[in-house]
Amino acid sequence: MYRRFLKRWLDFIIVFCVLLVIWPLFLVIMVGLHFANKGAGVFFFQERPGKYNKIFKVIKFKSMTDERDKDGKLLPDNQRLTKIGRFIRSTSMDELPQLFNVIKGDMSLIGPRPLATIYLPYYDEKEQHRHDVRPGITGWAQVNGRKSITWEQKLAYDIDYVSNMSLWMDAKIFFLTVYKVFKRENVGVGVDVIDFDDYRIAQWQAMGRQDLVDKARERGNR
Repeated sequence: MYRRFLKRWLDFIIVFCVLLVIWPLFLVIMVGLHFANKGAGVFFFQERPGKYNKIFKVIKFKSMTDERDKDGKLLPDNQRLTKIGRFIRSTSMDELPQLFNVIKGDMSLIGPRPLATIYLPYYDEKEQHRHDVRPGITGWAQVNGRKSITWEQKLAYDIDYVSNMSLWMDAKIFFLTVYKVFKRENVGVGVDVIDFDDYRIAQWQAMGRQDLVDKARERGNR
């Protein structure tokens, strides 16, 4: 009942009420980013796999400018990150526009975080089940370490959530998220400085499974 029906309606009702309350904050952030980003826009869109691998565009506040060097190449991230951009990242407010993804039905408040589409060929059969539910703004992995845990741990938490999803578990994740946001825990760079596809390729190569690497790369090029 909760998984099939109630969760979606709770998401919609809660997010709709939250948006009614925080729209002034949205407006302030948008005005600040408009000037800080020097015409680069206030929103950032990126494709992500959703439920059953359906691709959608996740929405975030844009925290960096589009400044380029004399050769037309984007400057390093740390040079393009604005003061307000650094602040909204440290407070996780850059994630707020994803509330509109929840309204649209692309995402849920709670669920596995949507990762890059280029990672799709590199999940094993069990890990693919993280896409059996809508991705979330926050999730079980985020309240259990976020950037301070390994890829293996993150994906294990995602699968654990999919297998045991319930109203009680979602409530627990929600309140733990609020607690960690206010404490600003795990917002820096953690152990996973390597992208998941590179991590999995290195893992397979260490196992002598070049066949798995070749198959994943072939799927990714289709």
